[in-house]
Amino acid sequence: MNAQDMTLHLLDQRAPGATICPSEVARALVAAQSHAGPEQNWRDAMPLVHDAVDALVTAGAVRLSWKGEARPARSGPYRIGRAG
Repeated sequence: MNAQDMTLHLLDQRAPGATICPSEVARALVAAQSHAGPEQNWRDAMPLVHDAVDALVTAGAVRLSWKGEARPARSGPYRIGRAG
């Protein structure tokens, strides 16, 4: 599963209107890789997550926020939610 699919999958597991942290996506990606050894750190997956989030925002599939305030683009800390 790629980072975009994992992001949408994790959002599907949440209540409507709930958000997820990008680090949750990175942790899930690393955990889903059967070849990932214990030395692989979820932080190594963060560039993939950020790229996936940028693409999902551009496609209108997700929205970004921080502390309840909408963000038009990824900048600093952020949460990911379903668009709509």
